[in-house]
Amino acid sequence: MSRWQYLLKRILLALPVVLFGVTVTFLIVRLGPIDPAAAILGPENGSGAEAERIRRQLGLYDPLWQQYFDYLVNLVTLNMPNSWVISPGTPAFELILIYLPRTMWLGFWSVLIALFVGIPLGFYAGLNPNTSGDYIASFGGIVWRAMPNFWLAVILVSLLAQSKDLLGFEWSKLLVETNIVTPPSIAFFNNPVEFITNPGETFTELLKAIKQVAPAALVLGSSSMGNEMRIGRTAVLETINSNYVETARAKGLSERSIVWKHVFRNALIPLIPIITSEAFILISGSVLVELVFAINGMGYLFLQASVQGDLPLVGALMYISIVLLVSVNILQDVLYTVVDPRVGLEQN
Repeated sequence: MSRWQYLLKRILLALPVVLFGVTVTFLIVRLGPIDPAAAILGPENGSGAEAERIRRQLGLYDPLWQQYFDYLVNLVTLNMPNSWVISPGTPAFELILIYLPRTMWLGFWSVLIALFVGIPLGFYAGLNPNTSGDYIASFGGIVWRAMPNFWLAVILVSLLAQSKDLLGFEWSKLLVETNIVTPPSIAFFNNPVEFITNPGETFTELLKAIKQVAPAALVLGSSSMGNEMRIGRTAVLETINSNYVETARAKGLSERSIVWKHVFRNALIPLIPIITSEAFILISGSVLVELVFAINGMGYLFLQASVQGDLPLVGALMYISIVLLVSVNILQDVLYTVVDPRVGLEQN
């Protein structure tokens, strides 16, 4: 079986998963206790004639099967109706495109922190077991993994707000002037020509966007960083004591060659599902972290849409999240075949 045939097979098998996910979303939102008309007019006006008119206008009195069919067709054609509550008159997918870049920006730096700090520390601890460096890295990983995101976010915001007194410098004015909690401005991505014509100003805006999202990215990536460090250490210890590594030593291979050609590649295998699953979580954002740092991304949007029963918006958000999760799982299986050639496509 070729890799393209394998991908096609996995995509076909993923379709029922996507259908099940969007169906459950529809049933929870539509059959739940939340009334969109009451969310629009307010709880005190949720039972009058105006509320009845809004329910009919939204199609809430149509047969449930018809509402479900229209919901599926709109998702498949990427033509979800306008938001009901959050931003009436704005198409759901258009509203998502406004909030999505902030979450992607936050997730990008969160993934980088988890990958380029957690994995190297884990491999270092595994290659130097029972040393002071191993103890420090392992203890730090456990502490980072154990701290709840919302608690760490609140502590970090408080620390940055008092940075002049506690740390001796003012965070909001360090390098470039930014607020402590506010959505990052990444409008420079919309005009790449500006980077060529005016690189100085564009670089300043880029630095502001990185600085603005750095504390939230540190909080969001901290638990993943600790998890990858712990699992990476265990994987290196198991690999370095395996029979084929002992055989390589017996053949006279240098320790450097053994580490790079045998230990690292095989130690990455158990990390693949961890990296891919956590990358999805980081990129999809965190409601609590976004609220504390006022990022106002996808997490914030999903919370508001769910609380107020905005079915088109919730449906579109869940559809995107489910498709991303399924895609990450398919990517994970393909990466297995790349990292470990012993895994054949016929076996998957």
